[in-house]
Amino acid sequence: MYIGFSEAELFLRNCEDAVIITHRNPDGDCIGAGFGLKDILAQLGVRSRVVCHDGFPARYDFLTSEGAGEDFEPKTVIAVDIADENLMGDYKDIYGGRVQLCIDHHISNKNYAEKTLLRGDATAACEIIYDLAKYMGVKITKHCAMCLYTGISTDSGCFKYDCTTPRAHEIAAEMMRSYDINFARINRYMFDVKSMGRLRLEAKVNELMEYCLGGKLAIAAVTQDMMKDMNVSMEELEGFAPLTIQLENTEVGILMREREDGVYKCSFRSANDVNVSVICQSVGGGGHAKAAGCTVDGPLEEAKAFLIKAVERALKE
Repeated sequence: MYIGFSEAELFLRNCEDAVIITHRNPDGDCIGAGFGLKDILAQLGVRSRVVCHDGFPARYDFLTSEGAGEDFEPKTVIAVDIADENLMGDYKDIYGGRVQLCIDHHISNKNYAEKTLLRGDATAACEIIYDLAKYMGVKITKHCAMCLYTGISTDSGCFKYDCTTPRAHEIAAEMMRSYDINFARINRYMFDVKSMGRLRLEAKVNELMEYCLGGKLAIAAVTQDMMKDMNVSMEELEGFAPLTIQLENTEVGILMREREDGVYKCSFRSANDVNVSVICQSVGGGGHAKAAGCTVDGPLEEAKAFLIKAVERALKE
């Protein structure tokens, strides 16, 4: 059931002992939304903890170091930035079918929760968390402000993606103006600081990039062997997908990342007008018009051929 801010406020003010679930392979938005919501619940006197199938990358320690929350048997289950229960990883086995509130901005949301606060026009889930806090009249702490700024900045590609709304700029400005957050340091660590392995892997990905369908599709794969050779973890691959649409005239880019179980996590990007969310939904995934994703079983060449066919169908329509 889709709800508005008034129903979401009523739910949060009356909930107890909440577990906040973020998606696997966590990014700045789901982490920011999860820990931002945790701060808001603390203002309401509600204890909570934030969980993730894959744990939280070290680069987000400035957000997660205050602790994911104490251990308790949850009475309330909340999901943030999760369009589909399958994105929960192992937590689907524990909380699947039990999510009471989902806060999300993906138009492909499966409406799996009892209540869903969905705003498909929002730049990031953190934008919704901010507006919800303001609606409720809840104090935003400096830590919460850092969480919300980080989520908006990362999901907008440092405010350069098409999904960036005027509202996103307004919220970011408010976080900078009122909370004295070190936004330059946040952006540097989110976008510029990289390990030597990551730099080498970026060069390798560009070298191995394949251009198909008359150059309209660029596709690259990062295998487990490549990550091991260059001592790069899966979490360091966040932000790789835009590499696939750097070449002029490319319409769709796909970055394939092999998980340890041999399944490929595939990130799609659209350079112009192709709706990659529709393509991903056709193969069991989803997301936004310009940025979406899905998972595909290996082996690699078969998975690649499957994705190329899906894009080819979309380009013909």
